[in-house]
Amino acid sequence: MSPVDDYLATLDDDVRERMAELRALVHRTVPDAGERISYGMPTFTADGHPVVHLAAWKKHIALYPLPPLPAGLAEQVEPWRGAKDAMRLPHDRPLPLELVAGVLEVLASRGA
Repeated sequence: MSPVDDYLATLDDDVRERMAELRALVHRTVPDAGERISYGMPTFTADGHPVVHLAAWKKHIALYPLPPLPAGLAEQVEPWRGAKDAMRLPHDRPLPLELVAGVLEVLASRGA
């Protein structure tokens, strides 16, 4: 088992499923993404550099960091912002997978 698998194993089933969906989306969007735990949360890397962190909280999953986004994408993300540099995905709402994929593409293209 990987450290990310260990992290996911600690989560309630419904949250683990949501995190697994996001994990799979990261791997579809960022080919050859690596995985590790950094700052206590699953971190996905490209060329050894962090691209995105995902953290499961009691009421939401957070995606960090949120880069400067193109205007149209920024407007779509605005209702999902939990903080300036984070996207908050509440457990009581469906995951906006297409929107997250757009954010991941920006992150991956920036080499964040």
